Amino acid sequence: MNETLKRLSIVSFVSLMFAVSMCAQEKTIVLVRHVEKDTAPTADKKDPELADAGRERAKKLVSATKRYKFDEIYSTDFKRTRQTAEPTATKRKKVIQTYDASKQQELVDKIMASKNDKFLVIGHSNTIPQLANLIGKRMVFRDLLDTEYSVVWVIKLKNGIAEKIEILSY
Repeated sequence: MNETLKRLSIVSFVSLMFAVSMCAQEKTIVLVRHVEKDTAPTADKKDPELADAGRERAKKLVSATKRYKFDEIYSTDFKRTRQTAEPTATKRKKVIQTYDASKQQELVDKIMASKNDKFLVIGHSNTIPQLANLIGKRMVFRDLLDTEYSVVWVIKLKNGIAEKIEILSY
């Protein structure tokens, strides 16, 4: 009986220490809308690739975010979002993980549970601002206009709480 109580106490202590370390972790989440997509009459209307201007801007994203040294990169499962993430993923030698933009809380939970601390998330004009609102626990960001491609949210979390949200342009 005494041995069982000891083991249970040790397991409880280890679990508590793990939970405390996860909560105390600082994280940086960078949110970006995909860059310019192909709008030519011949382009795929449901899942277009990037336009030439978008390919150039995706390359600029690499240098604009190089200081973050991303551990994980997420993209929705569309050509334009994956192609936006590709230059950064190639530079950082990371695999692009896909997420469902309609299940944003699942993505946030996955990021919060990760032992890593730097994340890049590529989404859409109507999902990235909402994700920023969800992570920041404030409803302050509006959907982006169709012409807005250079907005970057940098959210710094400490103990699971947004300490700082910066909005940058690249």
